[in-house]
Amino acid sequence: MTFKHITSRDNVLFKQLKKLADSSRERRKQNQTLLDGAHLVNAYIDHFGMPELLIIPEGFSTNEVTGLIQNLSDIPTVMFTTLMFAELTPVASPTGILALINTPVIETPAAPEFVLMLEDIQDPGNLGSMLRSAAAAGVQTVYLSEGCTDAWSPKSLRGGQGAQFVLPIIERADLLETISEFAGNTYATTLSGQCIYSFDLSQPTAFIIGNEGTGLNQDTIKAANHAVSIPMHGQVESLNAAAATSIFLFERVRQTV
Repeated sequence: MTFKHITSRDNVLFKQLKKLADSSRERRKQNQTLLDGAHLVNAYIDHFGMPELLIIPEGFSTNEVTGLIQNLSDIPTVMFTTLMFAELTPVASPTGILALINTPVIETPAAPEFVLMLEDIQDPGNLGSMLRSAAAAGVQTVYLSEGCTDAWSPKSLRGGQGAQFVLPIIERADLLETISEFAGNTYATTLSGQCIYSFDLSQPTAFIIGNEGTGLNQDTIKAANHAVSIPMHGQVESLNAAAATSIFLFERVRQTV
């Protein structure tokens, strides 16, 4: 098995891939992104077919990666130096494979009954974890405000572990408009709202989660039907946004299974 071996940072392909790795604007412009790791590559293949390109580093591989490359021998593959590969991957410890894909589009239900709205989430790892919890809880659509980090960045994809391949995601949404149009109960999550466990969540439900540091904007809280919180003991003021999201989502799962 042979690969195109690239060792220069001046290479046109490397520059293109570096832009995709670093820039949400470039990802939107090209409608492409990078997947990191054999698990994500296999998940993409299961749902959408073959990637456009495989990227591997010099001198490093695992049995999983080797087997994947052998199974995808018809897909163009390039090999970069270890340092060049590290510039493209979102993790400190290399997984041994990246894939260039066309960003998929998943059809949004006409009238979703279980919705997650995210306002100004900044950390791509947090966003990926939230999307992963949303997919596991059966959320039907996720809306991201214009101030949210990119759902299709390599780091968000890594955190989502395949959630983006099964979950309809609407980016750069007007949350106030989305809240007003939702045909159900909307719950703004705050530190001082009513206890979430006192609500009947069996009806169409939308949870609204705010920025990791500042929470939700006041206008967003006012637009929702209810302000809710998670009861906590001890001296901890708040939970990590991704952890809180899971608690809210799975309380509805508990009430509806």
